[in-house]
Amino acid sequence: MKILDIGCGNKKHPGTVGIDMNPLTDADIIHDLNSVPYPFEDSVFDKIIADNIIEHLDNVILVMEELARISKVGATIKVIVPYFRSKWAYIDPTHRHYFTVDSFAYFDKDHIISKLYKYTQTRFKVNKVIFNEKLKNSFIKSIVISLANRWPVRYETYLSHLYPLDDLTYYLVNLKR
Repeated sequence: MKILDIGCGNKKHPGTVGIDMNPLTDADIIHDLNSVPYPFEDSVFDKIIADNIIEHLDNVILVMEELARISKVGATIKVIVPYFRSKWAYIDPTHRHYFTVDSFAYFDKDHIISKLYKYTQTRFKVNKVIFNEKLKNSFIKSIVISLANRWPVRYETYLSHLYPLDDLTYYLVNLKR
């Protein structure tokens, strides 16, 4: 299985090919991630991990189109980003984008947002959206996370402004380019 870690920084996941724009990182390939095409052939990767990188890049749609191009049909794309209500989303001056539960619905052919707004031909199936998947949390926060992961849209609508969580992990499947 061939796995790409895009924007790997100095925490490249074991067993992956790392790509980053910073030459001072653990990346195997140095490339400006705002510049497409990326230096890979079509349909190379079985899985892509984008761990806290998408929010830093100029054009989310263009990046997702490129990830679709270089991944195989059926490949898993794991995207981790700060949640838009989190202070971590705004504390970093290099963040250009902020994400909600439905931010990747524009790519999911089964979601009404994708049907109403045709920004791209690239399609992913949004399999899961998880709040604070790998973060250490207090007991109270764990309860809120459990509720948020069970009813993400309700959490976002009614509770997130009172008790904001920190990040979102999207599990996407590449459907077509």
